[in-house]
Amino acid sequence: MSDSVRTKLKASVSGQRMRKKQSVKRKPSKKKERVQKKQSPKPEVKVVEYETQAIEETANVLFKPNTGPQTDFLAASEREVLYGGSAGGGKSYAMLADPLRYMGHPQFSGLLLRHTTEELRELIFKSQELYPKIWPGIKWSERKMQWTAPSGARLWMSYLDRDDDVLRYQGLAFSWIGFDELTQWSSEYAWNYMRSRLRSTAPDLPIFMRATTNPGGRGHAWVKKTFIDPAPYNTAFDATDNETGEVLRYPAGHVKAGKPLFKRRFIPARLSDNPHLSEGGDYEAMLLSLPEQQRRQLLEGDWDIKEGAAFTEFNRDIHVVEPFEIPSNWVKFRACDYGYGSWSGVLWIAVAPSEQLIVYREHYVTKVLATDLADQILDLEAGDGNIKYGVLDSSLWHKRGDTGPSLAEQMIQKGCRWRPSDRSKGSRVAGKNEIHRRLQVDEHTEEPRLVFFNTCTNIISQLPSLPIDKKNSEDIDTTSEDHLYDALRYGIMSRPKFSIFDYDPHGRPSQQYVADSTFGY
Repeated sequence: MSDSVRTKLKASVSGQRMRKKQSVKRKPSKKKERVQKKQSPKPEVKVVEYETQAIEETANVLFKPNTGPQTDFLAASEREVLYGGSAGGGKSYAMLADPLRYMGHPQFSGLLLRHTTEELRELIFKSQELYPKIWPGIKWSERKMQWTAPSGARLWMSYLDRDDDVLRYQGLAFSWIGFDELTQWSSEYAWNYMRSRLRSTAPDLPIFMRATTNPGGRGHAWVKKTFIDPAPYNTAFDATDNETGEVLRYPAGHVKAGKPLFKRRFIPARLSDNPHLSEGGDYEAMLLSLPEQQRRQLLEGDWDIKEGAAFTEFNRDIHVVEPFEIPSNWVKFRACDYGYGSWSGVLWIAVAPSEQLIVYREHYVTKVLATDLADQILDLEAGDGNIKYGVLDSSLWHKRGDTGPSLAEQMIQKGCRWRPSDRSKGSRVAGKNEIHRRLQVDEHTEEPRLVFFNTCTNIISQLPSLPIDKKNSEDIDTTSEDHLYDALRYGIMSRPKFSIFDYDPHGRPSQQYVADSTFGY
C-alpha cells in the first residue's frame, strides 16, 4: 500500500470518528444557535499532515516475475504465445502465474494441460504452494482437478495424452488454455483442436493460448515451424499455416475478409534469466555435462540443433544479424534453385570488404512459372542498384522438347540475367565444405564468413535442420527440403569477390539488353 493511499484511508477514518462523536451530542436550542452564528468567526481551514510509515516494498511478495523474458511472457498480448528455451528459465512458474490475473472474474474458465497425469502432478503440487497464498479462499477439488476462486472463477488442471483425449473437452469453452511442455505432443492436432474451445462471452475477458517448452522432444519439428521459424525471436507475427507457410486470414465474404486472424509470438528463455536457479552454478554444471545436442537444447535453448544434422556449427546468436543498409559499393548478386512442382528458392547476397557474405533477402514460392518468377525477382530488386550477376541451376538450360527456348532462356528474355551453376562431378561435396568454412569465425575479423539477415526466416530454419545423407556422410540428404540450401551452394561456389573495380556508380540494371541470351551476359 502506498503512503498516499494510507494517508487518505487514515484521514477518512478520522472523519468518520468525528462524525460519530458529534452525533451523540444534544442538539442546541434555536436561540443559542442564533447567538453562536453571530459570535462564532468563520473557522480557519488548516492543512493537517499525517505521519505515515513507509512500507517495505518486498514485504509479502509471493511471486515477482524475473526481469526479461518471464515478465515479457506475463505481459504478452498476442493470442498465442510460446515461452521456450533452456531448462531452468522459470517457465513453469510463469505458466502457473499467468491465469491468476483473471481469477477475480466470475466468468473466467481456464485449462492447464500436461501430456500425462504423472507430469501433471508436479504442476499441481506447485500450484498448491502458491495459489492459496495469493487468492485467500481459493479451493482445490481433487475429484474435479479444479481450482475455484471466491469469485466463481475456475481453473482446471488436466492431461491430454492421446489425440482422442481432446473429445473430453468437446462442448466446453475456456477463455485461457495453457500447454506445459508443448513439444511432448507429437503432432499439432491437440493444439489446433483446443483452439476451437477458446471463447469468451464477457467483453472484458480476453482469450489466450499459452505454452512453455524446451527444444527437443517428439513435437520439436511442428512447434518450431509454428512459433520459431516465421519471425525473429520475441517478435509478434501473423499466424501462419504450417503446410503452406501462408498467413491465416479471414475468408472472402467475411466482414474482415483478407485480414490476419490473430498473432503469435515466441519468447526465448535462458537459464541466466532465472537468478534463483543460476546463481549457485550447480544446475548449470549439470547441464554442461550433457552430450552436445542435449546441452545446446537444454542449456543454450538452441532450436536449430538436430540429431544427425549436417551443419551443427550454425548458431543464431552468431550467424543471424539485424538488417542494415548495405553500402552501394558492395558487390551484390543472387542465386536461384527453380522448381515448379516443389519450391523455388532465391537468395540475394552481398559481399563485404572483408569477403564476408551477407544473405540479405530470400524469396521462397511454389507453383510459379519461370517467367513469372523472373518478374517477381526484378520487382524485388528494383531498389537494389547494381546486381552484379545471378547464378541459376544449370539444368534449366536443358531444352524442354524439340523447339522453344529453355526455362533459363525464357527468364533471361525477361531481362533477368543468369549464369549457370557449377554442377560438375564433386561440386555438391565441394559446395557443402565451402558452407562449413564460411560458417566458421574468421580468426582475423572475429566474425563468421557467412551471416543472414533475421528476415530470411526460411533459410535460417532449413539450413540447421538439413540431415546428413546416411549413405554418404559428405553430402546432405537430398530428400529433405533443400531448395534454399542449393541456392546458397550455387551462390557460394560462384566465387564471389569484393573489388573496388566492380563498383559501377551508374548501376547497370538487370533489365539491360544482354549480348548472349544463353548465359545472360
